[in-house]
Amino acid sequence: METHTSPAEARSAPADTSYGVPAPGMMAFMRLVSLLPSATDIVYALGLGDDLVGVTFECDVPPADRAGKLVVVGGRDTRGMSPGEIDAYVRAQRAAGADLYTLHADALAGLDPDLILTQDLCRVCALPSGQLTDALDHLGCRADVLSLDPYTLDDVLDTILAVGQRAGVPDRASSLVAALRDRLAAVSAAVAGRPRPRVVVVEWVDPPFAAGHWIPDLVSAAGGEPVTAHPGARSAPTTWARLADAAPEVVLVAPCGFDLTGATRQAEQVASRFPGATVWAVDADALVVRPGPRLVDGVAAIAAILHPEAVPPAPVGATARVA
Repeated sequence: METHTSPAEARSAPADTSYGVPAPGMMAFMRLVSLLPSATDIVYALGLGDDLVGVTFECDVPPADRAGKLVVVGGRDTRGMSPGEIDAYVRAQRAAGADLYTLHADALAGLDPDLILTQDLCRVCALPSGQLTDALDHLGCRADVLSLDPYTLDDVLDTILAVGQRAGVPDRASSLVAALRDRLAAVSAAVAGRPRPRVVVVEWVDPPFAAGHWIPDLVSAAGGEPVTAHPGARSAPTTWARLADAAPEVVLVAPCGFDLTGATRQAEQVASRFPGATVWAVDADALVVRPGPRLVDGVAAIAAILHPEAVPPAPVGATARVA
């Protein structure tokens, strides 16, 4: 996403990454490389994990598969840095014209990929496709390149169809998207007619960023009213005063690049700024900021916060209320 930081805390992928997709049928092996974590999520959701040969250092890969995946994009480990330090590092790198990510071009060429999944949406959160294209031209690599650049929740679902089409499993992708839309429809039906709480999503805390892209769509789909948000547009810096002046009833702290532990720590630091609201921490990487199939899990988790009497509770480890 176009925000402000590179992901800051590595996490393990959930044990079940099938998303209800049937086992792969007989098909030719395609060598896939994913240059962003959300694309890796999509690949596994489509049952193509065995075809994935290259990933980034931030991609969540099931532990049993890690040994077979070559890391072709590296970057700085920011796990020991505060949000403010990460923001300062990113700003300094960009001001100097320096890269935030390192493409291991020779390793990529050695994989001889058929399809590379990349993006142009955010130069902060992943390697842009232009840099990849230059490297491929230099290496003489003729891999197919698909750039995934969603701005809305519907766009995200469309990228799943696009990956399925280019990877040779269009029917599987269509079935997955249909199942995801059915889940969204079920949440919508459960919260229909209920009051829609005013919701602020804090996508970064130092400095504060108001959520953009598909994140307001998640709130709306969960039965809330997103405020101080930028639906279908890039997230933007704001002030704590502006966020508080919006009079939110619920505040979701979902910092890009952090799991629930990191989000909870940051939510505790900012909760006092919203005395009239309930403040929740959300596992941002798993549920909110990565544009893949797990965003639908995010909608269900947010709905459980906003309308706990209408939908099942979120899984343990997804969200946490901050006192």
